[in-house]
Amino acid sequence: MKKRNMTIGFFARPDNIKARLWEAKIRRFLAKKYSWVRIVEKKPRVLIVLGGDGTILEAARKYQNGGPVILGLNLGRVGFLASCRNPKKFLGSIDAVLKGKHRIAKRMMLASHVIRRGKTIFSASSLNDVAIQNPLGIVELEVSIEGHAFQYVRGTGLLVSTATGSTAYNLSAHGPIVMPDIKCFIITELLDHNIPTPSIVVKRNREIVLKILDFRTRGLLSITKTGERADVLLVSDSDLVCALKKGDTVIVSRSPRLVKFAEIEKGYFFKSLQEKFAFR
Repeated sequence: MKKRNMTIGFFARPDNIKARLWEAKIRRFLAKKYSWVRIVEKKPRVLIVLGGDGTILEAARKYQNGGPVILGLNLGRVGFLASCRNPKKFLGSIDAVLKGKHRIAKRMMLASHVIRRGKTIFSASSLNDVAIQNPLGIVELEVSIEGHAFQYVRGTGLLVSTATGSTAYNLSAHGPIVMPDIKCFIITELLDHNIPTPSIVVKRNREIVLKILDFRTRGLLSITKTGERADVLLVSDSDLVCALKKGDTVIVSRSPRLVKFAEIEKGYFFKSLQEKFAFR
């Protein structure tokens, strides 16, 4: 990357002590070796994220408007989204990015909107997935694309993920692993009581419409931020939550924004799979 106007920001969760120690170490490293780099809090060109995949997801949503290149340094367990998982190589990864010895991988995000009585009451952007869930009961759903209702689910719920999210909740729900540079949606049912339906991979330019047909109203759950009672939830990247009601429609489409990740190693995704699943 060019020296002119090079700015770097940091993102970590406040309670992550290890991340704060690493941030201090990296700041000293930059001051000594790259004195021309400016460290900023807003609109950095490179965002160093210190933490696990959950922290990287949070950073991607928070900085999606600024479009920085995300350099994820894994301090969590899995690290599928991280640019570097080995702490011994953290400083070398920063070297590589500042010297332009990296490639930028652009990942698709999805946008979800909850429509109730003709009005949008909730919107979210997700890098991994959006899920409709009834954790303590059954929800009946209709899935449509281009006006064609092709799937009915009567179970715990339904998941729509991106290729990036295929190794997250989608994988736990026995959905397929998709290479992260493929821009698509993956529809995976969650514990359907009907005859099991395989996951469906959908082209990125399609709009997915999910209708909440029915569920038993008991108010067993409570949303912490609002105190609202709920049974069926829309969950975006395991974080943003909206209580759903009968008759609601959830529309899922491609977000106009892409998230940029710094990739240091060739074949990094396949190496991640090999380490995770002990492929031989």
